[in-house]
Amino acid sequence: MSGRTERGNEKRKQFAYGLVAALIGVALLLPSQALAHASDRGHVLLLPTGYYVVGGACAVAASFLAMVLLRRPRRRAVAAIRLAEVPAGLRIWTSLLSFLMLAVLLAAGFWGSRDPLSNPLPLTVWTIVWIGLTLVQGVFGNLWRWIDPWYGPLRLLAPILPAPRRLPSRLASWPAALLLLAFAWFELVYPAPDDPYRLAIVLGAYWLLTFAAMATFGHAAWSRQGEFLSVFFRLISAYAIVSERDAGGRVSITAGLPGTRPEASSGLSLSEAALLLAALASVSFDGFMRTFVWLGAIGVNPLEYPGRSAVVLPNTLGLSGAAMLLSSLFFACLAAGRGMAGGGPRLADLAGRLVWSLVPIALAFHFAHYLVALLVNGQYALVAFSDPFSLGWDLFGTAHAPVMAGIAMGSDAAWVLWNLQAGVIVLGHVAAVLVCHSACAAIYDDRRRALLVELPLTVLMIFYTVFGLWLLSTPTGA
Repeated sequence: MSGRTERGNEKRKQFAYGLVAALIGVALLLPSQALAHASDRGHVLLLPTGYYVVGGACAVAASFLAMVLLRRPRRRAVAAIRLAEVPAGLRIWTSLLSFLMLAVLLAAGFWGSRDPLSNPLPLTVWTIVWIGLTLVQGVFGNLWRWIDPWYGPLRLLAPILPAPRRLPSRLASWPAALLLLAFAWFELVYPAPDDPYRLAIVLGAYWLLTFAAMATFGHAAWSRQGEFLSVFFRLISAYAIVSERDAGGRVSITAGLPGTRPEASSGLSLSEAALLLAALASVSFDGFMRTFVWLGAIGVNPLEYPGRSAVVLPNTLGLSGAAMLLSSLFFACLAAGRGMAGGGPRLADLAGRLVWSLVPIALAFHFAHYLVALLVNGQYALVAFSDPFSLGWDLFGTAHAPVMAGIAMGSDAAWVLWNLQAGVIVLGHVAAVLVCHSACAAIYDDRRRALLVELPLTVLMIFYTVFGLWLLSTPTGA
């Protein structure tokens, strides 16, 4: 009897997986126009050449000073400031609230406006979550842990769910890394990532597939290895000033200096390092794919851009190539530094320690690249939230608020934005060099060997900082 029950459950799971896959396939094959991405820059704000040159010079100077003048960092115990203590059970309710909000957004995607700047679903996914929440995570800690839309429903259904199976440890976080690349492809390459209807189908299917995986392997295991947002947000929040610690049914929330949390000095797996490299490469390619350099390389006239559907293949290859190129350069620099230092930890272990130095650069790139989109599309989101189904509602009193696109225009606004973009990229580079310097000093007792290991990676970070400033200053055609 139990054997038939297990076979029946297995058949139902296979049917569910097949149904979800079919829904995704149908959504991607449905005819529709190629819509502009809601996070695409509607206003081109080119960084002046002077900022580009000065920013690059500052990056070189900061790297040189850090390597030559800084001695072995002294680790001092800095007392964290307790901000609050909340019941651990609160997480269930915040997760359920997040799930209900997701359900409303999906409904708006299916039955609301097809205009991506009037529908709250694409604005929430691409502006509020991918841009805004990423920056919040990097500064204020792992907020995603509290608004994860799977935790609450799984806890409610736990009494009727079977015991979770063991997720093979050899998978590491490779499922999450591959899903992040798939997410980046959908955002940057797929012709209509902002079409609310298609986005609702894909997002709903992803929620169901993730729920099935978490029900099978357990929420904790799949969040750590398979759900790419959970893994990505956990990693980029390692250097945040706010952290939390579970203690006897309570969660203690504290504030402290960046880099003092234990996870900030722990070694990452190769798959986690690959995920961080893929995330940084995708943001970089998002900027590079719009430049005249890339458009010329794929034979596209920037003044006669044929639309995203015409460049799916070259952009797919470009995104894959960007991830492979950055990973290759990163490991090549580590291998060169390790060889110059006369050996040391295994290359994979060294990568797991030094990849943390890319987190500040990734956050700085994210801020500078998406700043204008966040300021403008964030206003569209406030309007759309008040009338999610385009029925003339005004739930929050913002349905008729004017969208001030001029916030990114004019000499005064441009001066502020230019300084913010260039300053944040240079500060991110400085923080990255300091993280790299501290990690190398902790790995190698000999200062000379630590500097030799650090040197090639520092050169790569200088190049990447200059490249980021160039992306902000070069004309774009799409």
